[in-house]
Amino acid sequence: MSFFSTAVSFLALPFATASYRNDLRRTLLALGADIVLALFVLVGATLVTVLPSLPAFDVVTDYRPKIPLRIYTADGALLGEFGDEHRDFTPIGEIPPVLKEALLAIEDARFYEHSGVDYRGVLRALVADLSGGFRQGASTITMQVARTFFLSREKTVKRKLTEVVLAYRIESALSKDRILELYMNQIYLGQRTHGFASAARTYFNKRLPELTLAEAAMLAGIPQNPAKHNPAVNPLRAKARQELVLKRMLQLGKITQAQHDEAVGQALTIGHRLQFEAHADHVAELVRQELHAQYQGDTYTRGFNVYTTLDKAEQNAAYDAVRRNVLAYDQRHGYRGPEAFVELPDNAEERDEAIERTLARHPGSDNLIAAVVTEVSAKRVRAEPASGDTLEIKGDGLRFAARALQANAKMDLKIRVGSVVRASQDGKGRWSISQMPEVDAAFVAINAEDGAYRALVGGFDFSRNQFNHVTRAWRQPGSSIKPFVYSAALEKGFSPATLMNDAPLSLPGGADGQPWEPRNDDGFDGPISLREALARSKNVIAVRLLQAISPPYARDYLQRFGFDAAKHPANLTMTLGSGSVTPLQMATAYAVFANGGFKVSPRLIEKITDARGNVLWQAPPPPPRQDEQRVIDARNAFIIDSMLREVVSRGTGAQASQRLARSDLAGKTGTTSDAVDGWFAGYAGNVVAVAWMGHDQPKSLGGREFGATLALPIWIDYMRQALSGKPISERKPPPGVSVVDGDWVYDEFKGDDGVKTLDVEVSPLKSIFDAIRKAFGG
Repeated sequence: MSFFSTAVSFLALPFATASYRNDLRRTLLALGADIVLALFVLVGATLVTVLPSLPAFDVVTDYRPKIPLRIYTADGALLGEFGDEHRDFTPIGEIPPVLKEALLAIEDARFYEHSGVDYRGVLRALVADLSGGFRQGASTITMQVARTFFLSREKTVKRKLTEVVLAYRIESALSKDRILELYMNQIYLGQRTHGFASAARTYFNKRLPELTLAEAAMLAGIPQNPAKHNPAVNPLRAKARQELVLKRMLQLGKITQAQHDEAVGQALTIGHRLQFEAHADHVAELVRQELHAQYQGDTYTRGFNVYTTLDKAEQNAAYDAVRRNVLAYDQRHGYRGPEAFVELPDNAEERDEAIERTLARHPGSDNLIAAVVTEVSAKRVRAEPASGDTLEIKGDGLRFAARALQANAKMDLKIRVGSVVRASQDGKGRWSISQMPEVDAAFVAINAEDGAYRALVGGFDFSRNQFNHVTRAWRQPGSSIKPFVYSAALEKGFSPATLMNDAPLSLPGGADGQPWEPRNDDGFDGPISLREALARSKNVIAVRLLQAISPPYARDYLQRFGFDAAKHPANLTMTLGSGSVTPLQMATAYAVFANGGFKVSPRLIEKITDARGNVLWQAPPPPPRQDEQRVIDARNAFIIDSMLREVVSRGTGAQASQRLARSDLAGKTGTTSDAVDGWFAGYAGNVVAVAWMGHDQPKSLGGREFGATLALPIWIDYMRQALSGKPISERKPPPGVSVVDGDWVYDEFKGDDGVKTLDVEVSPLKSIFDAIRKAFGG
């Protein structure tokens, strides 16, 4: 009997005779028995193939999630993360009830009642789907755990049956809370995030306990389809799914109508990627390289937590200082024109696609947003960014690019429809035209006592240029090298009071056989003390001083501070900074003056822990320092410190003392020939910091630019944070120094053994006065 004829007979059953009905019932019972038997045979045959091939079960009983490498500041702020999967393992007891209830309401309301497979749920889902109500999945949380850990997403009977078998095995081996814990930590939730703790940080920049009902419902709606319900990519679909979750929670009595309505109406700010609490991409890369050298592939999956020596507030201050002052320099030197140009089609859809393709090649740089101009006039520019609302720029926001808005502007400068421009927004929401700077900069700060990094910014934008200028950029130091030549001279009998002749100097060895004639930026002043010469960065005095002590001696002396002698020429140009240094070298070198004569080794990592918080490595405490470990005499460090304070109080670095209103600042500006590099290196208390600005392909920064205009503002902005609330530091003179002629000198050089003058004619009258003072012990 065919299925069709059986069905017809079944429909005619009420009208058939009793005998016929009995025969039909027997036929149907026999057919049902055959179907049941066939199902048992099918299931049995499938089980025979499924059971032997079940995967090893320890992946859930001994759960070891892939947790990325995370890098933190010393005070616990996340600054970097590396790994294919963004995940935070969170014990079930630490997951807030509102999130668990939201998830179970939409995914598996009877989770704590069934044994792994919810047959009532299957029937309910079927009825709901057929009736047009809630579309519900038949997979329980346990079945999803089985699928996530063990199976592919292919839709076959064998795979579904394997999923059911695994679900029962999981239920028999683990508690309900443990199963839910596995699910909530393992499930993929879009944007490379796995687990709800990571998703909360990615989408809302929050920890789980901080989530609102609306946010929890938004996250709970993602697992069913992470691509479709990803709030960063599909906000409208994600919102609809969130409201479905809230409606289901209301039906189940988990929330009240008032809570439902409030959550539906809450406006949510959605993030597109993991947000870090400290801007330190170059630091994160340094740590990643060091960990990878030790742990290789395990680096990104074992959940290492690396705590650096950085201070969050100081690191962010350094980052902001670099960005602010690089942009300020860029603004001083004018608008260069749009970054690119794209022909915009008339068709709206095609236009949007063209804008999207174009902006994909111009990623944002923090607050510098790329956008394509769609309307332009002398008074208003409208532009479309890659995401978000249309930008409208007007008034003062157009001032920087005013020439580019003129009708007669050159084509490479002109802003027109299709131009790719950069815009930045101020604190009041107003947009201004800006541009990506061509110049770069670097900043580093360390603890003068133990070498611990306090802040490091390797460049303006890590995504644009991963090169770490702090550790790898060999640049000419300019006048910032002079204090080390002065330090060498103190060991030869010179003192801050030594008079030298600031007068034109002509020496052999110039270009094209011509004499070399070093110049000062501020002319010549005749006889001048070394203290005054360093404060005013007198080039000619520095050359005369190096000539007196000899370049080979000074170059050898530089090694005490950690400089590479091979990077510095053994000639008189060395004192003007014609050698090569890195910003990190300069920081460790200036630390010697700051700490009284000891050389320090920079250190970045304080400790490393595993995913459970067990300490794998801890930096040992620095050993007590002994006098014999000094690389320069304590007296030398004290005297140079006093001279560097003079530089900042009334010399080329005076802007620092004026803006920071402190008397304990010490440092030195540096500007190379043609202003190719700008430096400031200095310290206060135990904080040593160095700022640099320049082009990667060396070229002049401008005829009116100096270390004091380029690098010093970066240093000041950082020090404002680093020294906040800290008392003024004072230095006591060490034994063995005295004040002679109003300035410090080594005791052994108080008499005729010291150098009182050099290249200066002393009047006979002064010689008589000096002899009388000496005779009477003055």
